[in-house]
Order: sequence, then structure tokens, then C-alpha cells
Amino acid sequence: MTLGKFYSIINRRLFGQGAYFIFMEIRNIAIIAHVDHGKTTLTDALMKQTGMVGDDFSMDVNALEQERGITIYSKNASLFYKDTKINIVDTPGHADFGSEVERVLRSIDSVLLVVDAQEGPMPQTKFVLKKSLELGLKPIVIINKIDKPAADPDKTHEKVLELFMDLGADNEQLDFKTIYTIGREGIAKLNLLDDSKDLTPLLETIIKEVPAAPADISLPLRFQPFNLAYDNYLGRLGIGRIYEGSIKTGDNIFIKKINDLTKEIETRTGKITKLFTFLGTERKETNEATSGDIVMIAGLPDIYIGETVCSNSDQEPLLAIKVDEPTISLNFLVNDSPFAGRDGKFVTSRQLRERLERELEVNIGLKVDFSSSEYFKIYGRGELHIAILLENMRREGYEMQVSQPQVITKEVDGIKMEPFEEVIVDVPENLSGVVIQKLGKRSGKMMLMEQHHGEVRLTFEIPTRGLLGFRNEFMVDTKGEGILSSHFIEFRPHVGEIKRRQLGSMISMETGKALGYSLFNLQDRGTLYIAPNTEVYEGMVIGDVSKGHDMTVNPIKGKKLTNMRASGSDENILLAPHYEITLERGLEIMAEDEYLEVTPKNTRLRKKYLTENERVRDSRSS
Repeated sequence: MTLGKFYSIINRRLFGQGAYFIFMEIRNIAIIAHVDHGKTTLTDALMKQTGMVGDDFSMDVNALEQERGITIYSKNASLFYKDTKINIVDTPGHADFGSEVERVLRSIDSVLLVVDAQEGPMPQTKFVLKKSLELGLKPIVIINKIDKPAADPDKTHEKVLELFMDLGADNEQLDFKTIYTIGREGIAKLNLLDDSKDLTPLLETIIKEVPAAPADISLPLRFQPFNLAYDNYLGRLGIGRIYEGSIKTGDNIFIKKINDLTKEIETRTGKITKLFTFLGTERKETNEATSGDIVMIAGLPDIYIGETVCSNSDQEPLLAIKVDEPTISLNFLVNDSPFAGRDGKFVTSRQLRERLERELEVNIGLKVDFSSSEYFKIYGRGELHIAILLENMRREGYEMQVSQPQVITKEVDGIKMEPFEEVIVDVPENLSGVVIQKLGKRSGKMMLMEQHHGEVRLTFEIPTRGLLGFRNEFMVDTKGEGILSSHFIEFRPHVGEIKRRQLGSMISMETGKALGYSLFNLQDRGTLYIAPNTEVYEGMVIGDVSKGHDMTVNPIKGKKLTNMRASGSDENILLAPHYEITLERGLEIMAEDEYLEVTPKNTRLRKKYLTENERVRDSRSS
């Protein structure tokens, strides 16, 4: 029996009696990395080795996370090694979910920075490392996937060291420990030539390098939530760290925050009705928890990220947790297309409003303006951030339509400002020219070009507007061989007009079922979005037009039948595969005068005005 298994059994017995296991030291860490560098796989392996979970376990339990192979929501877990409880927070790697990472870093004592041994540091690596260094954390660097054929751990280590120096790391932070791992096999090494069969070297390094969480229970309570959860019975739950003192079920507490405008401390009262700690990935109810631990509390329906829960009215609140602001906005509307209500259970404005209000309980990177009676204005961190929300809603039975995403601008000292992003592109040498040309047209400025084994790495700084709608175009231009990653840098002066869309829309003029004969004649005009027998309606966008102007067509027109036969007229119709509209593709390719219709079973593009006469009238008035 492993020590982890032993402690797990002891804790289950103690927690079952409502007691709290307080004699262990606690280490609080977060695992951070660029998307797909192996954070979650490594966390899974640590949990399995210490006996906290079974062999078929994965931290990514959400259906969307499993389908896409990415972490979307940060998650808490704990494991036991020797005489220590290690709280682990697994964070997302995609830039759109950066707000999840920012909150976590304030509440832990060290980070495991995971870097792919082949790809090296990527945009999100830079983003999360910069946040960690600014908070004074000393990372442990994990160079993962050292078994890849093109892996170069030594060069990756050099690149990571350069990144530390570029980001202004101090001498202590530059003296970081490096572990080499194969996450999927659960192997860690202190040196590349070491013989290792498990992750013990990594666990030993965590115990040695990560400072134990202060556990002074003589001070009054100060607790700060860095994440929120929701329970149908308990309501809003706050997940956070106890910085000082202890907390018990039934405690009457004070909630403090600093008003952003007046800078005065605002105080309100509440009561802890339930208290949970983490055992493995499960939450376990307990009566008491002490400083240093990460716990979940219930009973405070208005608790929010960064507020301070304390036991006395005269205590100072902890420094507030700031989250980067959204960069794009779009409108959510009730679906009013001719096919509205066919698929969905929830189709009214009231139902959409209630669902978005529930989303705001836990989705901190999202903001919603409910002031308009015609639509709800949504503010998010990127197209994927919005697409995940839409996908979750459609799976729950909601129908809606959304407008084209627009970049958020603001005015600073009379100057119009817009968000900029750093983009890193890895692409074969022979395809780099078209990428440089296209990003240049979108106001991208190339900062660096590096060549390595027939691949070129290009670094650009580009307005977020220039990236909207580019990712699918990039995949086509690079034949699926390119990798594009980006992260938000800052707001900079507006660069003027960027011409993104080069294509027109192919619009149906009729309602009915599309026929193969008609689509065969239309496919030479551009790319089709639908297959034969797809139901269409007037004003629905069924494809794009390569010449750049909108074109109204009849996709339900059939072949005229006569009793005469002509040579060649009865040949088989050969249709090219259609370009399926997914949520992300729809958000990227839609024009300003179009809506994306989202239902549980279908995703369609349509014009805001369905008839030709309405569109002409609108163009004249605008």
C-alpha cells in the first residue's frame, strides 16, 4: 500500500466523522502551461501514483473538455505524499480562459511550469510565467514530452531561461529547478540520463522547493475566494484559500471589499452553512479547516472573487484579485428565423436572460449588459470563450442567434485604443510567405523569425481585430500543418481600417430542400456550406462567393424534365464536400450584416434581413 493510499483511507474515515486532518503540512501549487503541453496528463499521473484515483481517471471531466482535448475550467484536487497534503490547481492553457489562471496564481505558493520539449515556450507560456514572476512566485520548470522524436530538452531549457530573463526574473527565480518528464507514462527525472520508473523525483522536488503554507491559527480568520461554483441546493459556492486563522461551519463572518470608485472598504455580514475540503478530486464536508488549506464554503449567496471573508469587523481586507477585461463583444438575440422553435426547449428572451444570469455566477471572464429590450450584449475574452458558452447552452436545449463579434475599444486621454495580441506561428518554410503576407495585410508587425528543422517560427504583434476570422483561413493556407497561438498584450492606439473579409455571401432566395442539381451548378461560384437535402429558407447563407459580392441564388431549383434525351445531359452529378459551419467557424466567417443561428441540432448563417427588398432598403438607409 502506498503512503498516499494510506493517508487517503485515514482521511476518508476522519472526514466521514466530520473531523479535520490538521497535523499535516500543506503545499499549495498550480500547474500552468500553454495549451496541449501536458498539464492535465501530468496531474492525472500524480493523482494515480499517490492512490487518490483509479487508472481510468481524468481531471477533464467536462464533456467539452474531453471532446476538444483542452482544459476549459480550473479544477482543484489534493493528494497526500509522505506527511504532506499537496493541493493542486489544474489551470486552462488557452488564452481565452486566461482569467481562470490569473485568479489561481494569487492563492498558491509555487507553480509547476510545464513546457513541451519539442515546441518550447509558446505565447501562453509567456503569459502565465509573467503573471507568476510578478507575484514573486518561484516556478519549478517541467520539460515534458521528452520522448517525442523531435524533442530537444537542452534547447528548450535554454529558451525557458531566456524567457525568465526577458520577463525580468530576479536571481532567486532564475535559480529554478528543472524536472524532465514523460507525463503520459508517469515518469519524472532530475537528469535526462537518470533511470526512473515513476514521478517520485517530482514529488520530492515539490516537498523540498515549495514552502509550506503558514498555519497560524492564533490569528483571526482571513479567507479569499479565487473561484466560484454553483450547486442547485446550496447556491453559490466560494473556493479559496484560508490565509489566517480557522473557519468552522456555523461561523458568523464579515465580507469585505474595496470599492473601485470610492476606494472605501465596504462590509456586509453572512454565515457559513457548509464547509468542504478537497480529498483527491472529491469535495468532502468537514466542520473545521485551518490556515493554509484550500476549501469551499457555502451560505454566502453574493460572495465574489477577491473579496475577503473575516471574523472581525475591524480587520483589513486582503489585496483584491484583478481580472483582465474582456476584448470582444457581440449581441445575443431571440431566434426569429423561419425555423425557430423546431429544435430547442428554451427559446424566449426570459429563458435566455435567466441562463445568462446563472452563467455570470461562475464565468468570471464574462460580462453581460441586460439594459436593451432587443438583445443582450455579451463581453468575452475571445471567440473560443464565447463558442464554449454557446455550445453549453445549445446542449442544454437553448436556441438563440448572435451577431458578428466586435473588438472592444476604449478612449484613454482622448486617444482611441484597441487590444493587441502577440501571435506565434509555426509553419513549414515553403508556406511561411503566404502567412507573412496575410498577417501583414491585417496590420500585423513581424517581430521575430526563427528557422529550425525545416520549420519557421514567426512572432507577430497584431490588433485583435486582425485575428478575428483568420484562424480558419490560416488552416487552409497552411494545409493543416501550421500552428497558431496568441495571447493578449495590452491596449494600444487604434490602427485604422482592417479589411478582413474578401468573400461575398451566397444567399438563398427560396424556402425548401436544397437539391444536388442546383448545388452542382452553384459550387463553381464559391464554397458551399450545405449538402443536398438540407432544409433552407429565404435569407439563409448557404455558401460564399469568391468574387467578393453577395449573390442571391435558388438552391432548390430542380432539373427540368422532358421526354427528349440529349448527349451528356444525364451524367452523374459530382459535388465537392461542403464546408460545414461549426460554432467557431461561424463566428469567424460571418459578415457584419449576418447572424449565426444556434440551435441544439443546427448551426446556420443568415442575413439579418431575410428578403432582398429589406436588404436593399437597409443598405440605402445606412
